[in-house]
Amino acid sequence: MRPALLVALVTLLYCPAIRAHEIGTTRASVLFREGRTYDVEILTDAAALVEKLEASTGQVPRLDIAPSRLESLLASFDETFRQRVKIAFDGSDARPVIAYSVASGVDLASPAVATIRLTGPIPAGAHHFTWTYGWTFASYAMTVRRAASETPATEWLEGSQTSAPVAVRSPAPAVSRLSIAWRYLRLGFTHIVPNGLDHMLFVLGICLLSGRARSVLWQVTAFTVAHSITLGLSMYGVVAVSSRIVEPVIALSIAYVAVENMFLSELKSWRVALVFAFGLLHGMGFAGALRELGLPRSEFVTALLTFNVGVEAGQLAVIGTAFMLVGYHCANRPWYRRRIVVPASALIASTAVYWTIERLSF
Repeated sequence: MRPALLVALVTLLYCPAIRAHEIGTTRASVLFREGRTYDVEILTDAAALVEKLEASTGQVPRLDIAPSRLESLLASFDETFRQRVKIAFDGSDARPVIAYSVASGVDLASPAVATIRLTGPIPAGAHHFTWTYGWTFASYAMTVRRAASETPATEWLEGSQTSAPVAVRSPAPAVSRLSIAWRYLRLGFTHIVPNGLDHMLFVLGICLLSGRARSVLWQVTAFTVAHSITLGLSMYGVVAVSSRIVEPVIALSIAYVAVENMFLSELKSWRVALVFAFGLLHGMGFAGALRELGLPRSEFVTALLTFNVGVEAGQLAVIGTAFMLVGYHCANRPWYRRRIVVPASALIASTAVYWTIERLSF
């Protein structure tokens, strides 16, 4: 147990640098009004944005800021906010007028939401618009309309990625079903690898219990069936649980599986039942990420199914990599449990406990 305790201690010292997927939402929508003015609206977690703004200016981020103060704090960081936001027409930067407002969450467990509006005139003769938003590290959806009644076209951007040039006046081309399927397949995969460190650690925790293929198969099947159920139910609005509850419990489920690995050496029937229950929670987490990205109304089922397939592909990639690097060579060695399973489980458990505490205080 000494190596395991050492690993746990090191993790607790350095786990502030270890981050799982970003919690919260960021969405951007662009409206061109008769080719004369533009209106960009950003929706994001107000407290998280203020925390990033404070950190970027060298200030120590304050915790538990009252929602009533968030709006004035955002306005006070206006010039700092502009440094990572770029609107350009035909390659020339524009300086928009920015208005900040903050509304309370839909319930006591939901974070306050900031609505940030950027408005201004479209330069005469401008043909293309580009957008960059550097205050998020996660994937987010940017929708574009040229009239309030138009069906929006959606582009998915990664963090501070600059959008593709968008025609200011001509209508956006229709997106094929195949393109939507491929896009959501990639989004599902990247939500696990590399963006879903918490989900990766849960899958690794499942694999560590036993090197036998049958043991891994039972657990992965239970997890897959469970999270597919709640992902679908959540996206159709049948189940709704706040991320303030789901995210800490997901982290706790990772810690539980890892700790159990340190005391069990064989798969038990109740372990499969627990993995199924934890899969239901992770499915709600996947649904939260998918809601952040948005689903096209015309291809809702296509996007939902391919996102789920992408998630499964990401999980299989984690399992396959772990098997090739460790399981294939070491699973049958007498020292495998002492040198691999226990220290790795201690590392996963320590990280997950940190995430649990962090998410409870978020």
